[in-house]
Amino acid sequence: MSPKFRMDTPPFWLDHSRTFKMHSLFYVLERGTSPIDWCEFNYTHTPFIAELINTISNILFLIFPPILCQLFKQYANNIDKGIYIIWALFAVVGLCSAYFHATLSLLGQLLDELAILWLLAFAFGMWLPKRYYPRWINDDRKKFKQLMMVISVVASFAAFIYPWINSFALMTLGIPTFILLTKEIRHCRIERIRRLGWRCCICWAAAVTSWVLDRLFCDTWSSYNLPYLHGVWHIMIALASYTVCVLFAYFDAVHNYEELRPVIKFWPQDKDYGVPYIELKNAI
Repeated sequence: MSPKFRMDTPPFWLDHSRTFKMHSLFYVLERGTSPIDWCEFNYTHTPFIAELINTISNILFLIFPPILCQLFKQYANNIDKGIYIIWALFAVVGLCSAYFHATLSLLGQLLDELAILWLLAFAFGMWLPKRYYPRWINDDRKKFKQLMMVISVVASFAAFIYPWINSFALMTLGIPTFILLTKEIRHCRIERIRRLGWRCCICWAAAVTSWVLDRLFCDTWSSYNLPYLHGVWHIMIALASYTVCVLFAYFDAVHNYEELRPVIKFWPQDKDYGVPYIELKNAI
């Protein structure tokens, strides 16, 4: 029951032993065509969903976006309406992940990974501090967004030829995100922001740990009838992902829109364990 992830997976139209089937447009839609099969036992809870827990554990990706769209109306009207695209992509990640784990189809795998890639790329385009831009960008946010768009399009086409390439793309963008976050936290002097940042890092560490343990020690968890750590990954990475978006939106607002006096608030009560969002004290 260990995850079956093959780095040498051929392009889905080049496997000569299954040439006719591979050429079929419907092949990528078929259940079980993905080379990845996570630790959870397949079709044990229902004959219609391959990995039930891994499917429903994406629920936070669908709950948070409508709430965050409401909370970030002021931010969108005064700073960047692109925040709505971020939350929409957040929901798309949840839907694609749920579809993948429900079917274990190759199309589901590609959609799942590409949704994450586009979310990361769009977030980088919006909030990466300009001091990290390539020199030829000349601190031009618009040019950098265009660069991220080109990279995403190229990576998307490449993923359909070599599905395993997504793993490298996601690692290339994912790990630096939290390295940058720790740097920003260390420079921040507001204790509430620091606590939120470190909480985000803890959630990310817990998510990665769950992912690794599910992948490497599947037989052990299965022997205890607990093959659900990938579901824990979904929950923890959802918490970490939306929080890191809020934090980078805040850091960007502080650096570039200081006159609006951005602050972090929490909903429904302004306590540290609510849903964080940005309030602009000087916004009209």
